[in-house]
Amino acid sequence: MLRIGVLASGGGTNLQAIMDAAETGALGAEVCVVVSDNPKAGALERAGSRGIPTVVVDKKEFPSRAGFDREMVRVLKEHGVELVVLAGFMRLLTGDFLDAFPMRIMNIHPALLPSFPGLGVQKMAIEHGVRFSGCTVHFVDRGCDTGPIIIQAVVPVLADDTPDTLAARILVEEHRIYPRAIRLYSEGRLRVEGRRVIIDRAPVCEGVLENPPPEPGGP
Repeated sequence: MLRIGVLASGGGTNLQAIMDAAETGALGAEVCVVVSDNPKAGALERAGSRGIPTVVVDKKEFPSRAGFDREMVRVLKEHGVELVVLAGFMRLLTGDFLDAFPMRIMNIHPALLPSFPGLGVQKMAIEHGVRFSGCTVHFVDRGCDTGPIIIQAVVPVLADDTPDTLAARILVEEHRIYPRAIRLYSEGRLRVEGRRVIIDRAPVCEGVLENPPPEPGGP
């Protein structure tokens, strides 16, 4: 079974969705360690309650990003991690870390990449006036939210949305598609060709969305 290591800095709701899927057998993988740079991260408590090993790598103990990343790589390899999953991990990874797990690191972002990378993206989406937002699971490369895209889910942006209400609606989809992306990886169905991720035996996506939807009898 695929061994995954989860990096998390916060509350760990995506971690929870991943652990839940693993327990039902829907993930095709097991969470073998959770690593955090924040000793107060709720993700650590969530993992501990399931009996999953947790490790804190405190950034204050490492004067350089490279040293911090080398320690995380050591911990992950010590636990036999094959796929690294970022679940609200709030630090960019160095090239040394990426080289240790080439195209074996996944991240989820609360926007439809390549639009709105970085932080505060729900506020940016609303201010920009987009009609749809959503979330993206992607492989991690050397850029910020620039890696090859695996799965995206779309939600409408409503007229009365705030960043918080939009984020809550997107989070529901994050919890749904992140375990699915891991499952596809565990089944060996993902191939990276240039910037594209090819999913073997993927169903065809059909249909068109409009926001606002067409009015009855209208053009």
